[in-house]
Amino acid sequence: MTTPLGEVLDGRRTAELHKAARALLKEPLLLAHGPHAEEFRLVRRHAGDLRDWFDRNTGWPLRVDADAARLARAPGTLADPTHPAREASRARAPFTRRRYVLLCLALATLERGEAQIALGRLAEQVVLDAADPHLAAAGIVFTLERREERLDLASVVRLLMHYGVLRRVAGDEDAYVSGAGDVLYDVQRRVLAGLLAARRGPSMITADGFEDRLAELTSESALDSDELRFRAIRQRLTRRLLDDPVLYYAELTAEELAYLTRQRAFITARITELTGLVAEVRAEGIAMVDPLDDLTDVRMPEQGTHGHVTLLLAEHLATADGAVSRSELERRVRELAVEHGGFWSKSAKQPGAEAELVDQALAKLTSLGLVTVAQGGVTPLPALARYAVGETVVREPGVLDPRTSQRKACDRRDRPAHPRARPVASAASRPGRSLLLRHRRVLVPGRTVALAGQQRHRQVQGPRPHPALPPGR
Repeated sequence: MTTPLGEVLDGRRTAELHKAARALLKEPLLLAHGPHAEEFRLVRRHAGDLRDWFDRNTGWPLRVDADAARLARAPGTLADPTHPAREASRARAPFTRRRYVLLCLALATLERGEAQIALGRLAEQVVLDAADPHLAAAGIVFTLERREERLDLASVVRLLMHYGVLRRVAGDEDAYVSGAGDVLYDVQRRVLAGLLAARRGPSMITADGFEDRLAELTSESALDSDELRFRAIRQRLTRRLLDDPVLYYAELTAEELAYLTRQRAFITARITELTGLVAEVRAEGIAMVDPLDDLTDVRMPEQGTHGHVTLLLAEHLATADGAVSRSELERRVRELAVEHGGFWSKSAKQPGAEAELVDQALAKLTSLGLVTVAQGGVTPLPALARYAVGETVVREPGVLDPRTSQRKACDRRDRPAHPRARPVASAASRPGRSLLLRHRRVLVPGRTVALAGQQRHRQVQGPRPHPALPPGR
């Protein structure tokens, strides 16, 4: 029996729409030329459907023209500091305050500039704009005479090249930093015009405090009816499910929680329909899981010393009662260096290196929604329970599914529990904890799962829930 042509075309259209939506979630700015040209063509082909879905469910406007496709994403919450701009290099270092200011000044210069600009000319304009009394009063001074400041400007320019705002014509940024040369760029003005993702222009903001100005920059129109208020709630929840690793119910307002309780199935089904993400629902919250393992910007576990230390500290925190002090974590890293130092880099085993290792591990665990860090210490969150180690999986009411352990080093076949896994009875005896097994230095769950290494954008990854386990258990 042959498949009707209509069904074939419909299936192809669905697959293309699915791929285009995932491309926009990975890269909200897609260029017509470059490594994402194919994805751009798919987005342009299905721009109408994508625009309608994102506008209805997230409130993110989608602009598509001949040069670029821009999904103007706004965060579900303004209180999360774990989404910084990062260097467009292998180091991926987060932007500092000075680089953010340089980025804004560079964009202002490019906006009123010509179709081409030299890096030296851009630097001169930035220095002139930085002399503004308001910046000086805020303690921001740029002369770009020091090599460190020129490095910051070069990092800003490389980020703009990554976004497609600038195209290098001749020269090299390293030559400018060393004072041995200059660089010439073409300015892509249509890409530049769509770069800002804000509901209001910065020049229209009248608030004084930082939080107030940020809220005003992203504020929506007045919500004067129940329908508009419910739509705004649905959009905020959908944004968080798409962006955040775990949406904890405890972080929601009473109104948001009541709406999510009623509309949870509808919201998660709409996300799954477009993106293929699968909802994992537990008593503390919801995580949208990616079976295709490509919507992530923070991976855990990962290769290298820092990835290994982060995984081992996650295991330690998963079996802790309450908050753990930084000094205890640093002491634990020193102990781990004795046990695992043969697998670590030489610098990680030097005296005093434990402070930096703990900082990097906590930054990753925080961004994944696994811990919170405060003056009182580091407090594990429910999803961290999947990194505990034990002999059997103990499922208690109100625990996120531990089978969402990330096992990037495992092959993509179902693996049973290791028969010689070492039990941790003390952890198993505490309510609210679920245990995993260690297999070849990789945490694996105590029962068979669907696919290994499943990841999502900034998410605690994992397979879909077991069909025998009802949601919320």
